[in-house]
Amino acid sequence: MSNAQAAASGASARSLREVWFISVGHGLTHWYPATFYLLLPIVGKELGLSYSQIGLIMTCQFAAGAISNIPGGLVVDMVGRKGLLMAASLFWVGLPYFLMSFTHSYWFLLACVTLVGIGNNLWHPAAIPTLGQRYPARKGFVLSVHSMGGNLGDALAPLLVGWLLTMLTWRSIVVINIIPGIIMSVVILLLIGSPAMADRAEPARSARPRAREYVRGLAQLLRNRSVVMLSLGGAFRVMTQNALITFLPVFLAYEAHLSPLWIGACMACLQVCGFAAAPVAGHLSDRMGRRRILVSSMAMTAVVLLAMAFAGHSTGFVWLIAFLGFFLYAVRSVMQAWLLDVVPRNMAGTAIGVLFGIQAVGSAIGPAVGGLLADRYGLMSVFWFLAATIVVANLFIFFTPEFGASRDAGHEPAVGPKSSPGQAV
Repeated sequence: MSNAQAAASGASARSLREVWFISVGHGLTHWYPATFYLLLPIVGKELGLSYSQIGLIMTCQFAAGAISNIPGGLVVDMVGRKGLLMAASLFWVGLPYFLMSFTHSYWFLLACVTLVGIGNNLWHPAAIPTLGQRYPARKGFVLSVHSMGGNLGDALAPLLVGWLLTMLTWRSIVVINIIPGIIMSVVILLLIGSPAMADRAEPARSARPRAREYVRGLAQLLRNRSVVMLSLGGAFRVMTQNALITFLPVFLAYEAHLSPLWIGACMACLQVCGFAAAPVAGHLSDRMGRRRILVSSMAMTAVVLLAMAFAGHSTGFVWLIAFLGFFLYAVRSVMQAWLLDVVPRNMAGTAIGVLFGIQAVGSAIGPAVGGLLADRYGLMSVFWFLAATIVVANLFIFFTPEFGASRDAGHEPAVGPKSSPGQAV
């Protein structure tokens, strides 16, 4: 018994170390896009872009993600070696932003963000199942720590970049920006992606689906009502989120006439509040159930967005940004934990790929529609649009079945009596 307890303790300590490294890596996958959102108004003015063209930049990135997410999940489930794939993803995300420093062409810029969209989508199918499988009873909390890493990257990047823009050009910044990604890629590769660590972290090779089994498992996932409803709800939620972070800096620069430093501070405030809310929401979802936390957070997000639309150009608009971040970003990890609750373990990477693939469609639509609305009706119309999309997201979540699933490897989730998604079944 003492040997078993010692082994369990060692596994827990090792997993905890990996949680922090994976979360820091996740932060850097968000660092690069967060940097670019702050640079978008400057790039748009330099290249003479319309709101629609600015929106199309992000649409191309997310459309590439929509196409590559499900194949990315396939690669993760069939190849294993999640640490290696996480390191590759992190490097792949940073490199295209470095290449942007050489562009004076709108079309080359679109090509770079497309590469970002492809590379970024290896990260989540590798990282999220790894953490969920190591802490099956605390998925919500552990994935919230992972989400906090993303929030931290989103928060620190605009602060630092806003300050650097007072001294450097945006082209110099994207060159400097690749250095932390390279360093962290090497760290993850050595500490998590090594063959020894992979042997401990990965399920047995025989448990991984072969190509034919993968296709059959994917078809089963797409027939799973919980997976479909969660993914569609997630698509409308990220439609709200990514249209917001595309046009909020543009609004603050073009309409509120704030300096890059203050815009960076506002964007950081949005993320810091999400950082604070994530572990609270994750823990409560483990205790109270996923649905209750998701529905209440999304409802409050809609209320805050409507308040921002009414606030217009007043100072109240800026204060509402903090409240928006608290509710909008609290639910990412909860939705991921719920998805892992309802799928078999050996298809977890694929399920995350499905979720992020469908979400990427929403991400691609949001900035494009927001740009068209802004060109036709003004930037404030974007916030009315966002309030509507988060309400639709909440409706999908409200009607998602509360089915539990087996956390063991297998091809079919164990569907039994209805239970709270936050409970083990």
